Amino acid sequence: MKDILQKDSIFKVGTVTSVEGRTIKIEVDKSKNGAHLLYQGKLLRNISVNGYIKITKGFTKIIGKVEGEFIIEDKKFANKNYTSERQKIKRVLQVSLLGFFSKRGFERGIKELPLINNECYLLDLQEFEDVHNFVKKEDDPLTLGTLTHENNQEIKVGVNDLFASHIGIFGNTGSGKSYTLAKIYRELFLKYIGYSKFKQNAEFFFIDFNGEYINDNAILDKEHKNVYSLNTRSEKDKFPISQDLITDYNFWALVLEATEKTQKPFLKRAIENQWIEDKLENRESLLDFVKSLISKIIDKEDNSLKTGIIIDLLYNLGDCLSNNNINDISNTLRVNLQFNNKFSTFYFVDNNGTSHYDNDSIPFVEEILDQIVFDEIQDDYLLKIRLRIILQFHHEIINGYSNVEHLSPLLKRTAPRINDLRKVITITDDKADLNITIVSLRDVNIQMRKMLPLLICKQLYEKKKEVNEKEKYLNIIIDEAHNILSSVSQRESETWKDYRLETFEEIIKEGRKFGTFLTIASQRPSDISATIISQLHNFFLHRLINNNDIKAVERTVSYLDKLSFESLPILPTGTCILAGLSAQVPVMIDIGKIKKESEPDNKTMLLIENWKDELD
Repeated sequence: MKDILQKDSIFKVGTVTSVEGRTIKIEVDKSKNGAHLLYQGKLLRNISVNGYIKITKGFTKIIGKVEGEFIIEDKKFANKNYTSERQKIKRVLQVSLLGFFSKRGFERGIKELPLINNECYLLDLQEFEDVHNFVKKEDDPLTLGTLTHENNQEIKVGVNDLFASHIGIFGNTGSGKSYTLAKIYRELFLKYIGYSKFKQNAEFFFIDFNGEYINDNAILDKEHKNVYSLNTRSEKDKFPISQDLITDYNFWALVLEATEKTQKPFLKRAIENQWIEDKLENRESLLDFVKSLISKIIDKEDNSLKTGIIIDLLYNLGDCLSNNNINDISNTLRVNLQFNNKFSTFYFVDNNGTSHYDNDSIPFVEEILDQIVFDEIQDDYLLKIRLRIILQFHHEIINGYSNVEHLSPLLKRTAPRINDLRKVITITDDKADLNITIVSLRDVNIQMRKMLPLLICKQLYEKKKEVNEKEKYLNIIIDEAHNILSSVSQRESETWKDYRLETFEEIIKEGRKFGTFLTIASQRPSDISATIISQLHNFFLHRLINNNDIKAVERTVSYLDKLSFESLPILPTGTCILAGLSAQVPVMIDIGKIKKESEPDNKTMLLIENWKDELD
């Protein structure tokens, strides 16, 4: 009993003087205004800003966090002489309530408010550890680092609470954001990589815009992960895309940025038209179809269908098919086949200089077309998709089913997009043996950098929804997420932007039901859709200097206190604020170290080392 009374007398710091909702004011005892307290031969840190305080209300222990302090003049002894300057003032703490202790331990939330004159105490060691114990009994602990203001206090989180949630990692460049991402996933992988059920039931896909995680041992040793270093300048690694996806017109609507009203329905007709498929069975059937299209152009006598459309048809085919002489045939027709604008009729000038009009010119044209030589059409999905689009386009324009001005931009985009796509994807239904995949987009051009993450994520999510096995887990990790989740991009149409954002918003809003979770890391949270940020459950907040970024976090993150927000611009590199469902209270932590060879490849260059010569 004596020890308890002695402990209470030392740990007691003051009493409650004001209760205004969650904000409490506490008057500190004048004997407790020092920086430290001495207890059982140990030096204890006294209460201060960022510290925790316990308020006793009967048998209830209410926990608050000190967000500020100020002093007021002690008017009680205004007419008396003070024995010291310290007695002239009162120290007042401004405290925000966080939670309370129950039989289950510390719980976040406000069950009841304190009363005026309730006594306030420092937390003892066990209470301090309970407040910072974020791991439930049935969960596995994962060590992330140490408490910034108490380096001896390790911060551990529960695997279930952290990874069965959407995670946001935000911070300016150089603040340690990518290092934190690498740390939390390396700790997870090291803990479970030896379990066969982990390999069977969990999938992790890293979308790496800057190639920070493709080194052999980055995050995890190379034998445990698939790495795809995609490159649109030269064919290198290729990401596997399923055959079902490549024959889905919605896939091509994304790749070709098709407009909703005209181009997307056209793609549906081109890709699902069995009649066009029959024309691609062999080179003879294709050539017969081309001859029939050109004959129809000549026969129609339409002023909008001139020689140019025939040349365009042959040029597009020649650009697709290998070992052909279509360019020579096109040049011959360009010279010999003419169009009379006055009468809207075609005529063919033979080698003798004789002109053959209308239908009489068709046999001469067909004779030239019969000279076309090209290889047998290969069993190439991408080639056949391109041929389908070309043939459907000319079939509809020639027959007057579609407007050339509406569809020609789509046709122009087809060749470069498919050529780029060919360099970075392979069509296969085979499944990778490893469950951890890193896709680097560092050497991919701007168009593909925008499209590939959407195509990959959409494929993963749609497949996960289709299978919907409850024990299967999917986590999509996107570093530099503002590249794909930006809501302010000016380089794309509103239709495309809406579709892109709606896709990821669906994943983050509905993905939990299908075992799909997102982790996004970005230096510009203000650029990312507010809907996406608002659906995140756990946050690792590094240094943020831009006011728009801080406001974006403040608007959407309900887990942070005022002091944490004010700390964001001054956080040192490697330090972050952890807040969310996995942490009972927001805490400032120093992220733990990982092996040098496992760090992300994002170090700031050392100028002095590169600029100074070694002197003898």
